[in-house]
Amino acid sequence: MATSLDAPDTTAERLGIRAHSDGAPVHIGTAPVQTRSERFASVNHADFPAVTGFEAEWKLSPVDRLRPLIDGELDGAPYAILFPEVEGTTVEWIDRTDARIGSAGTPEERAAANAWTHFEKALHIDVAGEVTTALTITRGSLGDTPRAAHTLITAQPQSSGLVVLDSRGGASLTENVEIVLGDQAQLTVVSLQEWDADALHLASHFAKVGRNARLRHFVVSLGGSVVRIDPSAHLAAEGADAELFGVYFADAGQHLEQRVFVHHDAPHSRSRVSYKGALNGEGARTVWVGDVLIAPTAPGTDSYEQNRNLVLSDGTRADSIPNLEIQTGDILGAGHASATGRFDDEHLFYLQSRGISEEEARRLVVLGFLSEIVQKIGEPALEARLQAALEVELGGAR
Repeated sequence: MATSLDAPDTTAERLGIRAHSDGAPVHIGTAPVQTRSERFASVNHADFPAVTGFEAEWKLSPVDRLRPLIDGELDGAPYAILFPEVEGTTVEWIDRTDARIGSAGTPEERAAANAWTHFEKALHIDVAGEVTTALTITRGSLGDTPRAAHTLITAQPQSSGLVVLDSRGGASLTENVEIVLGDQAQLTVVSLQEWDADALHLASHFAKVGRNARLRHFVVSLGGSVVRIDPSAHLAAEGADAELFGVYFADAGQHLEQRVFVHHDAPHSRSRVSYKGALNGEGARTVWVGDVLIAPTAPGTDSYEQNRNLVLSDGTRADSIPNLEIQTGDILGAGHASATGRFDDEHLFYLQSRGISEEEARRLVVLGFLSEIVQKIGEPALEARLQAALEVELGGAR
């Protein structure tokens, strides 16, 4: 019996595709997913391939330092929290089998799935009615043991309120935060990271915004060794509105990362994304990736995103990558901007010409640059606290 051998497939050679420099072959049909909404998602850690550090979602992150959170066993038990009694709100631990879990989003990477796989109970924060007092949930001293956590924030239809997630102390934490806004709800969520210097923190925030509802979401990252927050907003119903803000200050050796995704999936939805950061000291590193997807189902969309970084010393690195994908021509507007640079000499000259020292002028310029985001929160006590925290950061930048 004759042996038949198939002719060698020369498609890759004819297309000019060769092996990678590491010797691994390039295969037809294995190109990375280009559309953000088509990324693989699962709540199960085992469903994701091992992280090598070359993946698009990990290549800018210090994977080796985060390996215990990406692949390790995690303590998913409830932890100690402090919060005031605020009329119109409830705070409770609910079981992971609760039907409301998973209503805002699904992990798109392995660390978030690891957190989802291991958490035992979710912290549920509910806002009902018109709540005029800020609800601050404080957690601290979670310890060095790798942990998983899950938080669900719900805003009932036509409700309004402000929720602050205040994190401090030591931690090695990976978590998921779900935010669900009912129709015509108005909700502000502030995620504040003032961890100890050696803390590790990975978080994915999933927001689903209802009809004519408005979400204002703030990420404030000042502490921690590696902090990566990935906020996403799904504008799922007509008239949904999302404003995503961020402010961060990276010191020597600190890695602060934000990956933002806004999915316009309904008519006449609106979004604004504005993140500002400063870097100072050898090895200070920031990463900002902003993805906006305007689906065919979202005519009348109005969207804009921007990132600004201020470099205060040599030896720093800021990566800023805005991405905009438009799948319908019927929009009001869409755009993005990114800039990284040093002090504006004209601002410094203006201040010095009025008798202000160069050192004080630099401090004022940086503080004004970052405070623009803080002043949008709308809670005077919290704004004053964050202004003071920025002052401390700037004191170390002199």
